[in-house]
Amino acid sequence: MNPGESALELAAKRLERALHQLEQRLAEKLRQAGAEAGGLFDQDRAKLAAELDQARARERALEEAGAEASAALGRAIQEIKAALNGQAPQE
Repeated sequence: MNPGESALELAAKRLERALHQLEQRLAEKLRQAGAEAGGLFDQDRAKLAAELDQARARERALEEAGAEASAALGRAIQEIKAALNGQAPQE
């Protein structure tokens, strides 16, 4: 304690140091939390992108299957029409 400092002044200085340390620790925790949240966001974004790619692949497969089914149905209709008219099916 300096000769000119009162107990109140010393307590105020200790309080200022403690507040400064608290602010530094809080800032560090916020930086860490932000980094973790950013990493989680990137993981979620990557997962959603992968799921979107899978959904698009399923969509293409279903479109192809639908086109094949439509073509097969068209052939079957032609065969039925030919059979009803007494004609041989066309290849």
